[in-house]
Amino acid sequence: MKFLRFLGNEIALGTLIALLSVLTALASWQGSIADSKQSEYELLAMQNLNDGNAEYLSANQFIVYDYTMYDGWYITDSEDQAAYYEFNFSKTLQNAIATDPDNPFSDEYYDTMHATAYEYWDSFDANSEVAGQWNNRGDGLQLVMLIMALGLAFAAWASLLKEDSHMRLLFSTFAVLTLIAGIITYLGVPIVAA
Repeated sequence: MKFLRFLGNEIALGTLIALLSVLTALASWQGSIADSKQSEYELLAMQNLNDGNAEYLSANQFIVYDYTMYDGWYITDSEDQAAYYEFNFSKTLQNAIATDPDNPFSDEYYDTMHATAYEYWDSFDANSEVAGQWNNRGDGLQLVMLIMALGLAFAAWASLLKEDSHMRLLFSTFAVLTLIAGIITYLGVPIVAA
C-alpha cells in the first residue's frame, strides 16, 4: 500500500509523465523512420517490377526477331541469304544453335533471353519483402505509441487530482501498468534485418 501511495507523489507522477512522454516521442520518431523505409523499399520494388516488365517485353521482341531470322535462314536456298540471317541471330540464339542445333529454342534459350527481367523480378520480390518488414515494424511502433500515450493520459489525469484521492492512485497505477506494457511491447517490435 505504501508503494501505491508513492505513485500519488508529485515526483513519481512527474517522472512517469516524463518517461511516458519520452518513450511516446521515441516510438513516434522510430515509427516515422519505419514508414519512410517502407515507402523507400516499396518504390524500389515498383521500379524493379516496371523495369522487369520492360525487359521482358524487350526480350520478347528479340525472340520474335530471332524466330524471323531463324525461319528465313531455315527456308532459304541462297548461301548469301543464309549468311545474312545467321549474322543477324542474337548471341543467345547462336549459342543455342551451337549447343543443340535440333532444338535452339529450348527453355535455356528463353531463360537466357529473359534473364535480366528475372533479375529485376527477383529484386522486386526482395524489396517487397523488406518493405513488408518495415511495415510490420511501423505497425508495432504505432501500438507502442498508443500504449504510451494512453499511459501519459493516465499520468496527466492523476496529476490533476488531489494527492489523497483514490482516483489519483488508480490513474497512477494504470500509468505504471501502461508504461510496463509499452516497454514489453517495444521490446517485441520486429527488427528489420536489411
